[in-house]
Amino acid sequence: MPPPVRRLTVGVEEEFLLVDRRTGMPVARGPRVVDAARAVLEEQAQSEFFGAQVEVCTRPTTRLAELRSELALLRQVMGEAAAGEGCLLVATGTPVIPPGRPPTVTPGERYARMAVRWPSLVGSYDGMVCGCHIHIGVAGREQALALAYHMRPWLPVLQALAANSPFSLGHETGWASRRSVEHTRWPGVGPAPLLDEAGYDRLADHLVRTGTLLDRRMIYWYAPPSEHVPTLEIRLCDMNADLDVVVLLTALVRGLATVLLPEIAEGRPTPTLPESRLRGAHRLAARQGLEGDGFDPVTGESIPAVSSVERLLARAEPGLAAVGDRDLAEELFDRVRRCGGGAARQRASYQRRGRLSDVLGDLVRTTVTARA
Repeated sequence: MPPPVRRLTVGVEEEFLLVDRRTGMPVARGPRVVDAARAVLEEQAQSEFFGAQVEVCTRPTTRLAELRSELALLRQVMGEAAAGEGCLLVATGTPVIPPGRPPTVTPGERYARMAVRWPSLVGSYDGMVCGCHIHIGVAGREQALALAYHMRPWLPVLQALAANSPFSLGHETGWASRRSVEHTRWPGVGPAPLLDEAGYDRLADHLVRTGTLLDRRMIYWYAPPSEHVPTLEIRLCDMNADLDVVVLLTALVRGLATVLLPEIAEGRPTPTLPESRLRGAHRLAARQGLEGDGFDPVTGESIPAVSSVERLLARAEPGLAAVGDRDLAEELFDRVRRCGGGAARQRASYQRRGRLSDVLGDLVRTTVTARA
């Protein structure tokens, strides 16, 4: 009998927008909302770069049911704190309704330095994007770097599944994930390169020393090793109002990692995928989400985006089964297949009456009513 598979730990960071209760416009009340939420959540409630954003962070866990319950509680507490400041908590990748005034950067020495270094990203709300970052526990940075490279071909599939920002600043953008487009304006965003730990340290030091990045925390690769905890961080997903989508994404990340890590230990070669094709796959995922063409990570052929998720499920199936997540992942994906992804749901909300307020209202209700 084979030895039992070790359950990898998982954790999630969720970034939210704060909008005015009456107008739906982004409002810079983040520091006050975080202060109120910390009475319950302590350090699990955090400020973000822009004052109209807040973040919550789960504790590491090995069980998805526990992760889901904690995320539901974090959303509930943060939503109540937002209501106390006259605003609403919204889980989406980009602001739906345009603001009434220029954005405000959250006070703090590091954020102030970033604002001075990259003023073009601060002068408008285009850079205000909200992501969902999934952490998977690893043995150390060397393992995280190897896992990141082996996961590269599958990350556009996760990006398509998570797409949830077709509206931005009052416009239908034509993208399923406009966040993906705007996020690339920040330095350091893109696929992770193939590096060992020594190579990572050299590159990170070079990027900081030359001023390309402010510090190592600005290594915004789609799958970077964390700088403060022993995890690989998948950080290319849009923030989703539907908590089941977040749980599904986390299940797929862990299932795939559970399959890949033994292959890496056996010395199997890294996948060969031209950089141009990989970036094209990411652009296609951002443009079409689940509604159009996708990309087969093995053959490189164009296939329906939903079929690419099915192939990811099949690739991750042994890992999902080994930790007891297979039935849950299949159930949650079947629900997405029937009801549509986040981008499709936002567009359906708009088509009812042609009002952005309907889009925002549905997002707000879904964000804070997730069952534990």
